[in-house]
Amino acid sequence: MAQAVARIGRETYATEIEVGGHRLTGDEPARNGGRDAGPAPYDFLLAGLGSCTAITLRMYADRKQWPLAAVEVGLRLARGDDGTVIARTLRLTGALDADQVARLADIAERTPVTLTLKQGARIDTTVTAG
Repeated sequence: MAQAVARIGRETYATEIEVGGHRLTGDEPARNGGRDAGPAPYDFLLAGLGSCTAITLRMYADRKQWPLAAVEVGLRLARGDDGTVIARTLRLTGALDADQVARLADIAERTPVTLTLKQGARIDTTVTAG
């Protein structure tokens, strides 16, 4: 499955990330003491959900040979009295009928990252020092 490594030194708070053969930089915005050199951690979370949603819908439509021209996934994370909520808006373009749109909406609720976030994931932590 997926693997990643994140490294931070004394640089506030720029983090080097290696994931899937790619190098990324994570950081915090200036208002949080960072230099805004890259997305913040929750930005990466939304990016993963958004790309998984878009890719899954594209794959499904392609397999069904549906006329889906494009998918745009808008995401917003908010914390409130009910806990943390991710609002997801799907914009589907193409000559889709109502049944196809409804099916794609249903598929979006069952993408791998969507299910992981909804079900939660256990995190086992091992610490070494030295």
